[in-house]
Amino acid sequence: MESPELLFSLVYAFLSVCFVAPPTEFVSGGLTIQNLFSNFLGSEELNFIYYHIRRTTATLVIHSFIPLGYYFGLVICSPHLNLFNIFQTSLLWQIYFVISLTLCLRACLFAFWWSRGKWNNHPIAQELRLLSEDGNWRSVASSIDIEFRRVDKFTTGGFGRRVIVTDSWVMKTSAYYVNVARQSDIHLTLSHSEEHALSYENNTTAQFLSISVSGINPKLKPFHIRLNALEYGDLKEKLTLPIRNVRSIVIRQSLSDQFLEEFRNQVKENPKYRLPQDTEVENCIGCMVKPSNVKLRKECSDLPDGECQQCYCRPMWCLECMGKWFASRQNQQEPETWMSSISPCPTCRAKFCVLDVCSVLG
Repeated sequence: MESPELLFSLVYAFLSVCFVAPPTEFVSGGLTIQNLFSNFLGSEELNFIYYHIRRTTATLVIHSFIPLGYYFGLVICSPHLNLFNIFQTSLLWQIYFVISLTLCLRACLFAFWWSRGKWNNHPIAQELRLLSEDGNWRSVASSIDIEFRRVDKFTTGGFGRRVIVTDSWVMKTSAYYVNVARQSDIHLTLSHSEEHALSYENNTTAQFLSISVSGINPKLKPFHIRLNALEYGDLKEKLTLPIRNVRSIVIRQSLSDQFLEEFRNQVKENPKYRLPQDTEVENCIGCMVKPSNVKLRKECSDLPDGECQQCYCRPMWCLECMGKWFASRQNQQEPETWMSSISPCPTCRAKFCVLDVCSVLG
């Protein structure tokens, strides 16, 4: 029969690992520091920097008590080890107790020192001070908080380890720290990629990219961000600087990105549509950003009874939005048939194929 201390050690180790790196079940059950200490941490959406200053401090203190908690757990479940009286136990357990207690005291002292002067001494505050022109880290924190509240930020990553990109900032959160860098002061380099199997039943894999973030300021430590290759396009759209690919790493595109590329290439080969004189080009009604640069016109066949129909709508869509609309109307389980399929016009519902999409000439 297994000894009670062995069983307790296995259970305690399992729960400790789940608490330090919580799986989905722990997150959904609310067994996380963020949930258990939500009243102390405040709102991340309203005060991003102060939230993570408190979160990293609480995480350090709580995690430091895990070794000491194991010792007192053995005191209760295994009284025959005589751990209650530290002076009468073995030298090995005395050393373990001293080290565990030292970790707790040191973490508490760090937390106390960091909180002095309204968190002026916290490592995150120290890093933000380096990003400030006048040494006022709170002004930088306020700028980050404002941009984080916007809905158009890029966010990826699992619980407790996220990558966040706003209009001006690139940030990575971790258990004990938050890396912050201003977009205008950094260089991004694609360092390497990894392939991971998603299923043992098929050959589908996922590609993960690692991007090095190095700042112009030598006092700021460089860091790496990691994301799925399928999110690479969304990341680039939010960045104001290029990502250098000095190693010529081949980035796997998503299925929709692959189709858009083929769709774009086919439209380039299709006949062009010249706008009538004195006709102004309006912005795409799909994205409201790019100009309307495609027109649907039956070009695939001269037969009047073909499946495609003539569309009389004026140019109202850009190439990318028209491609996304076309892909959304197809059978998602049979992507190999997309290029040869048809779709209704998003405005008048006239059927068209890829050959009927014409670039607009001004």
